[in-house]
Amino acid sequence: MSISDVLNPAALMHPDAFLSPLAIEDAVTRALAEDLGRAGDVTSAATIAPAVHARAILVARQAGLIAGLPLAVAVFQRLSPDINIQAHARDGNAVARGVHVLAISGPARAVLAGERTALNFVGRMSGIATLTSDYIRHAGVTRMRICDTRKTTPGLRALEKYAVRCGGGFNHRFGLDDAILIKDNHIAVAGGVKPVLERARAHVGHLVKIEIEVDTLDQLREVLATGLADVVMLDNMDIPTLREAVRIADGRVVLEVSGGVTLSSIAEIATTGVDYVSSGALTHSAPNFDVALDIDA
Repeated sequence: MSISDVLNPAALMHPDAFLSPLAIEDAVTRALAEDLGRAGDVTSAATIAPAVHARAILVARQAGLIAGLPLAVAVFQRLSPDINIQAHARDGNAVARGVHVLAISGPARAVLAGERTALNFVGRMSGIATLTSDYIRHAGVTRMRICDTRKTTPGLRALEKYAVRCGGGFNHRFGLDDAILIKDNHIAVAGGVKPVLERARAHVGHLVKIEIEVDTLDQLREVLATGLADVVMLDNMDIPTLREAVRIADGRVVLEVSGGVTLSSIAEIATTGVDYVSSGALTHSAPNFDVALDIDA
């Protein structure tokens, strides 16, 4: 894929994974403010003449899925209106080791000032996308969907959840405000499974789903008896217990697995017949993807 003269960062976005332009703008603004501080890039200002131009290549130093390119483009465009960028991939594309992903040319000071911030975005988000795709590959051909959680880097949730979508995964709730998820502590404070579900159902509108976490099959039976939950989260259950939970539920609620989900366990979980699995590891444990910016002399 080759896109010449990228003017709009959205052109490099994964076609099935929306990320708000406002989220991109906000993240880039905060990241550049953090790196440039009060005086800007004093090293480049002291060593590079203003009129010098440079050409640099953003290169993948490992194989995997790329993500975060709209952020990288926005970084360089924010630093200079005279930056020109050519892209040879877009978010969600598989890249081989050594592939030239972006070619950036323009004022050398801007190229050098944006280097680390751009690489940080692409490295972090590509790492998440690549790990997510690994989970999906290990799960094999199945109807089960693999989702993220709220275990994200503070301030970067929208970006990291977008990266999960770039890797082929799905998003769980984005925050406390977009779905009801009743956890064990809610049950304890509210006085039990039935009371907490009754209060939740009486409170929410008809478009809001209610999910409740259970630790045992007896709790699952209690939830099913109320008929008030849409989704049941099966927390930290072993494989035989998960199979029995699927049998007991018999399609009456959506079943989600959480807790102890790893690359080594995901394939067996997929065979149990559950609908979803959510894993915080997709975001909190994704290794950084190795990318570099090399000056093309």
